[in-house]
This record gives sequence, C-alpha cells and structure tokens, in this order.
Amino acid sequence: MAPDPHQLDAVREALEAAADKDADEALPHLRNAADRLTALIDESMAEALLAGKVSLRAAGAAAGLTENAVPPRLARTQTLGAYANEDGRVTAAGVERAKYDHESGTPKPPPAPAAAPMRFKPRRPSR
Repeated sequence: MAPDPHQLDAVREALEAAADKDADEALPHLRNAADRLTALIDESMAEALLAGKVSLRAAGAAAGLTENAVPPRLARTQTLGAYANEDGRVTAAGVERAKYDHESGTPKPPPAPAAAPMRFKPRRPSR
C-alpha cells in the first residue's frame, strides 16, 4: 500500500509554511513536518512487514534505523500497534501473528494505549 496522500500533502504544507521564514519562525513548521514524516515512515515499515516484503532488520535498514529502533516505532502505528508486547515493542512474533490474522481475516486485537514519542522538557521555565 502506498503512503497516505493526505499525510504527504500535510508534510508538504508544513514545509511550505517554513519556507521564506526566519529560522526561529520556521522551527515549529519543520518539527510538524518531521513528526508527520516519521509517522509515514513508521506506517510504511509496518505495512511492508505485514505484506511480508521485508524483515524487521531490512525494514529498519531501508529507513536508516538500527534494528533495535524499529520495534518501538512499530508499536506506535495503526497497522501493528495492537500487536505490541507489554514493553511497548512489536517483535518478530507479533509481526507473524499480525500476518496470520491479516491473512485469515481475524480482526486485530484492540490497540494498547500508545506512548507519545519522547520530547524535550526544560527543567526550568524560560523567562
């Protein structure tokens, strides 16, 4: 399945909003574009794994990630998030179960609450 064109348009819009702005004004738009692009990469990895086109290692390598970085990112996707273990990671066993459920038409389990990506929080309020 191809990436969602609406999400691609949202990335483009965020990048266009950042164009011709000073660096400080462009930062929020660039962060928005980066977050949306990261979500697209993660969903694409999940869909490629579900289709059986790549392994966890190959999906990570194609996205420029280490093998250990892939499972928590997959846990945040709509495609494979329901197959995450208690550690918030989608393992090879979870991918195999998702493939089986997908091929047999079994509905996937309800997704566990996804943890938001970590963000910087200043220790002191800025003045």
